[in-house]
Amino acid sequence: MAFSRVLRPLFLFFCLGSLYPQEDGGFPLLIGTGDGLYGLDLWGDLSLLWQGGEVRQIAAAGNSWALLSGAGVFWSDDLFHWENRSAGLPVKTIKLYQDGEKSFLPMVQELKDLMIHPGNPNVMVSATKDTVYLSRNAGRSWAGLGMPPYRTNGIKAVAAAFLPELTVFLSHSVYGIHYIQPDKPGAKWTELNTGIEKLETTDNADEIADIAVVQSAGAPALIYISQSFRRRIYTLDWGRKQFKLLWADPAGGLGTIDSLSPVMPEEDSPAPGLRGLRFVAEGMVAELSHREGPGAYFNRTDILEIVREIPSYLGLEPLCLVIRSPRQGPDGKASTENLINLHELWLLFEDRAIRPQAEQAQGREGLYLPVNRAMESGTLKPYLDILAERNLNMVVIDMKDDYGRLRFEPRNPDIARRGRVFRPLDIDAFLGEMKGRGIYTAARIVVFKDPVLADREGGKYAVWDSAAGKAWAGYYDTRRRKTTAQEQAEEKKNSPDIEILPAQDPDYEILRSYYDERWVDPYSEEVWDYIADIAVELHSRGFDEIQFDYIRFPTDGANLENARYRWQERGMDMESAIVSFLRHIRSRLDAPLSIDIYGANGWYRTGARTGQEVELLSRYVDVICPMYYPSHFEQDFLAQSPAELRPYRIYYQGAQRTARIGRGRIIVRPYVQAFYLNVSYDRRYYGPDYVRRQVEGVRDAGRGGLTYWNNSGRYDDIPLPGDFKETLSRP
Repeated sequence: MAFSRVLRPLFLFFCLGSLYPQEDGGFPLLIGTGDGLYGLDLWGDLSLLWQGGEVRQIAAAGNSWALLSGAGVFWSDDLFHWENRSAGLPVKTIKLYQDGEKSFLPMVQELKDLMIHPGNPNVMVSATKDTVYLSRNAGRSWAGLGMPPYRTNGIKAVAAAFLPELTVFLSHSVYGIHYIQPDKPGAKWTELNTGIEKLETTDNADEIADIAVVQSAGAPALIYISQSFRRRIYTLDWGRKQFKLLWADPAGGLGTIDSLSPVMPEEDSPAPGLRGLRFVAEGMVAELSHREGPGAYFNRTDILEIVREIPSYLGLEPLCLVIRSPRQGPDGKASTENLINLHELWLLFEDRAIRPQAEQAQGREGLYLPVNRAMESGTLKPYLDILAERNLNMVVIDMKDDYGRLRFEPRNPDIARRGRVFRPLDIDAFLGEMKGRGIYTAARIVVFKDPVLADREGGKYAVWDSAAGKAWAGYYDTRRRKTTAQEQAEEKKNSPDIEILPAQDPDYEILRSYYDERWVDPYSEEVWDYIADIAVELHSRGFDEIQFDYIRFPTDGANLENARYRWQERGMDMESAIVSFLRHIRSRLDAPLSIDIYGANGWYRTGARTGQEVELLSRYVDVICPMYYPSHFEQDFLAQSPAELRPYRIYYQGAQRTARIGRGRIIVRPYVQAFYLNVSYDRRYYGPDYVRRQVEGVRDAGRGGLTYWNNSGRYDDIPLPGDFKETLSRP
């Protein structure tokens, strides 16, 4: 095997065979990848040490090792024999469906972090999105510690220390750092956010990416944290229960610091204790130097080069790795190893992370074209003019709309049997026109909001109302003065989808209004097959991309607790329903796949209420389209002075946050608000500059692209190329 100029010195300098214990193969390099753990030995031979899925972290415990993998936690004392140590961790069920047959794949829930206490390898902590787990016997069993009492999931990192009581820490995407001391009576999670920089205009500490603990027997613990969206590192003053800023990137700007690890001194060092902190950021591995004084840091370009050359010279895409630098003990034999242990290596490979099949989807800027506007050639010309005048190269058009209607004539009879064709577009003519102009086309398919399919076969596919015994529909109630029978009849004539119910007070009544939504069951494999049929046909007929909207669970309705999912199998939850659906689509469709999500689900590491977990979805889709509409956030969110720059801030930060939550695997192509909503901020600021600043935010954040949204097809407010000439709009 040939080695690069960087890898060869690694072996000569770090990898002296006489210093390695041969019982574990003497592997100086351990590499976690998407399909397992590999070891590179002293002679340059690559060995597959564990196979069973992604390896996201490698944790050392004395002479033993633990893996945080897609299949759970695994333990080895020799790197050759591995034991599954996931007992007590939650399991989710993935439903597989092929050729009319279904089967089930049990999987450990997605684990967000794994930490072994540095002074006691029996103590381990891990977490799913909504629960922290503690092991006191090196992972042989795990017990849940819950999480702070918030309805929103979003755990990112965990750690444990003895202070002197056992203390477990977690970071939450929205609510920051909390700790619990599980051995104390009445133990509960307590907030610990003093000193951490907040997300502007909120009371919330901006997300903590990682927590590192340095502690040896009899020594006080040192605790460090870093942030996901701003380059900051803090140290904890436990006595005062507050964090102190240790280091801030002098370059400023939005960025990620992750993979914190201590740099320990040499055994003969005259200055015992911590030598520094190593970390990973975008395109860099660096160390803070405690010896050089506060704020001193230097880039480890030697480590960076080794990591970056692994794909070229070993054919592996590293997710995490360990470089083992042995140190010689007094007897001349190998002793405790100084490990270079790195994870979140996507930060070093952002230019490689996007899937090859998605490359054609990158950098597309276009507009949503309401299908009714494209029905006649006479009304299509204004949109063709907009595309040309604004230098746009993409259109998104409904092929299955918000009312479950098919806006094309399907060739597949299974599609026609389940759907309803309504005013179909001549897609062959439409696509011919677009391709002739070099326009990239995306077919929008509304997935689980579907009144047509919900009514089929007696409500077989519908979300069910357990109280009413019929297809579920969300409603809200309004208490009002009692009306006459004639007034009620007239009201029902104009709005048939309402009910008028008696109130406890005889002078009042309840007006029950139903949301204009009907939902099918996201757990239904037959629903998945119907959507897959549509997607496959549309791609085969010429659409470049398939875009899914409403790929989520219903969220609105005073009766939401009555919603039942009759296709849900044992062990399935919202997350596994969405994953099962996307796995099914991927098994049948080889095309760029995009999904639309709420803006908040792209801003925070949470899919609360919807099942839209960007961190998980990014494994299965190529493009994520967050709707960061300023009108839909709280009206003072990021509205600090100058307030007119709020649209820029929301899109600039939002696009980068979504990309980082998705670990760089996806193209972020936001929907831009090109419509007015009667809310306080829009009443004051909406206009062409409002739209322009959103676009500038997206473009400054990267090259993912964007889509203008106006449900009525009015695009008078979107900017012309010459409008992008001010620099003062950027904060």
